Amino acid sequence: MDPGATPGLDGAGAVPLSVWVTAQTSPAAQRKGRYVTDSTAHPAKMLPAVAAHAICHYTCPGDLVFDPMAGSGTTLVEAIDAGRRAVGVEYEPHWADVARANLELARERGQDVDGEVVRGDARQLPHLLPEKYRGQVALVVTSPPYGPSLHGQVVTAATDSPDGKVHKYHHRYGNALDRGNLANVGHHRLLAGFTRILAGCAAVLRPGGHVAITVRPWREYSELIDLPSQIIACGRAAGLVPVERCVALLARVADAGLVARGSFFQRDFIRKQREKGLPLHLIAHEDVVVLRKVVEPVTASAAGGGSGEQA
Repeated sequence: MDPGATPGLDGAGAVPLSVWVTAQTSPAAQRKGRYVTDSTAHPAKMLPAVAAHAICHYTCPGDLVFDPMAGSGTTLVEAIDAGRRAVGVEYEPHWADVARANLELARERGQDVDGEVVRGDARQLPHLLPEKYRGQVALVVTSPPYGPSLHGQVVTAATDSPDGKVHKYHHRYGNALDRGNLANVGHHRLLAGFTRILAGCAAVLRPGGHVAITVRPWREYSELIDLPSQIIACGRAAGLVPVERCVALLARVADAGLVARGSFFQRDFIRKQREKGLPLHLIAHEDVVVLRKVVEPVTASAAGGGSGEQA
């Protein structure tokens, strides 16, 4: 798609759809040797190939990439490995430290590109980021937090689980009582907070800059919540224009079709739902909502007296 195009979401100008082949290797293989071991404990790691695809498609070497919810730093690592500068904001101190460790590991690989992690609440972006970043970001890559149903790790062996039951860990964000963490608030407060974050992103984006958000629907009491469409509405409310709604594969493309890489919890959930008569399938992709900052028109006076034209 032409990055300059700004079609609407309905009517004749439907947002184009493209498929990103981003899971030909497993998540562990994509991170091996490139991320510190503590990274695996994050409950919602972005697939490195998804971030890398967005960075390579929407930016050029030397551009600035930003993640307002940086987590363990996947966006930042993929950016500097691709020769882009990177800055991230992370709310939880532990994950800010892990993201910095991942940046340091990238530097040890010889990546001599600026990378920075700022600790704070992304809803306060205008007060968090240094002024030097305002209007300079070429691309934002991020994801809203999901609930604990999709994430985490398990122990099942008798040596690790004496009662013989499956136990889940690394599936929650920080302290569940911390209401300042967007992962611990209700659905409507999450959308309101994410709208504020996108408004802050719009302020640091350069004209024509893009925002790529990985997001997927989820089920609540068997009802499908269309979070991707809600995130598009958040982007519109923040003054951004939807330009693409892509599919980033979480399954490997094989000769006979897609090979799902579902987690234990996803497989367990699907099995239980099928037993109840709901014909659900393993998640094979997540949506990537792509928004764009509008390029302001050049007025006649600003252009030196000529007729106004699109910058």
